[in-house]
Amino acid sequence: MSVFRQQPRAVWVTAFAAVIAFMGIGLVDPILNTIAEALHAPPSKLTLLFGVYLGVQVVAMLITGWSAYRFGPKKTLTVGLALIVFAAGVSAFGTNIDQLIALRVFWGLGNALFMATALAFIVGQAKGGQKGAILLYEAALGVGLAVGPLLGALLGTFTWKAPFAGTAILMLIGAILCAWMLPPDGPRTTRTPVGFSAPFQALRNHTLLVTGIGSAFYTGALFTIVAWAPMALSIANKASGHGGVGPIGAGLVFFGWGVLTAVSGVFLAPRIADAVGQKAGVMVAIGVYSVVMALAAYGAIEHSVIIIGLAVMLSGFPSGVLNTLFTSVAMSSGDAGTPRSVSSAGYSFLRWMGGAASAIIVAHLAEWFGAPAPFWFAAAYCVIAIGAVSLVRTGKHDHEPVAQDAALIGAEEL
Repeated sequence: MSVFRQQPRAVWVTAFAAVIAFMGIGLVDPILNTIAEALHAPPSKLTLLFGVYLGVQVVAMLITGWSAYRFGPKKTLTVGLALIVFAAGVSAFGTNIDQLIALRVFWGLGNALFMATALAFIVGQAKGGQKGAILLYEAALGVGLAVGPLLGALLGTFTWKAPFAGTAILMLIGAILCAWMLPPDGPRTTRTPVGFSAPFQALRNHTLLVTGIGSAFYTGALFTIVAWAPMALSIANKASGHGGVGPIGAGLVFFGWGVLTAVSGVFLAPRIADAVGQKAGVMVAIGVYSVVMALAAYGAIEHSVIIIGLAVMLSGFPSGVLNTLFTSVAMSSGDAGTPRSVSSAGYSFLRWMGGAASAIIVAHLAEWFGAPAPFWFAAAYCVIAIGAVSLVRTGKHDHEPVAQDAALIGAEEL
């Protein structure tokens, strides 16, 4: 496509770094069981690798706007990459699970600083308008989500430390390229001042608040898949008389999940929005997600690796649609005087809070009620999310194309 060929070097450098940053989301999934065996870590500790990461990201999302104003987008973006390099690199030398959990604090902070500024930078620097920039960013998102689990699986066959080392090396290359090739930040006087309390003030908008609550419950279901499915696969495999699911098996499952998430987010979501509207599209997609969660729960009951793996991959379809449409429901009715980045930060705070809470509690649910329980709870989260979205008042923007608003903000949150 010509829109990709004409982009300046700085855009490609930022997109390359974005691919690596998105890889970090699913990198740990294929090696969770390997980490558990090597470090003798219980499930409650393993899920903290996601809970702590997301929890820090929740808080950090509130300061990224201030950071970009105070220090400049390039410095904020580069520092974020440096923090990821540090966290991933030191993780490769970790000797216990508590060290890895502590390092995920820095990883989550770095991810928030990078992701909150990378998309805005690409949009500002790209040629061909917003549409071309968003397509490029969505492509980076899709490649990262798909390649991350596969890379983690391949390197994880050698040692659980290898995926962390590989990510650190790739991200170091991205950080050096960004520091070298990105244009310098302009003077602070040319930037819009952003205060710490601005995201909370944006949540005074009833529609934004209600939609954020609905998104929090959906994201809780999403991170049930991310944080619990690898262990559910291993439990099912051992119960059926086999050994645990290896890194390659888990990596292929999550590779399929990432590919379907990317494809549905880019190609399917706009068509659904055009056909039934953004709000209805979100409600239908969440309904489908709840059915897939029930399928995963049934697979856990039957100790079927095939059913659980199929459910994980199929969840990519509604998840990709929701990643693109959910935020558009919130933003289409936002206050005209509130900057988009501020509304996005407030909304992201609620959304990621749901993911962090789910990732922390998921192992305890399994301990209390059995391995299928987290998936049943995820299905219930989806029902609550549908109820919240049903309270959203739709406006004239509900049937408008989602390519600009939803992708621009939704991708930023992932």
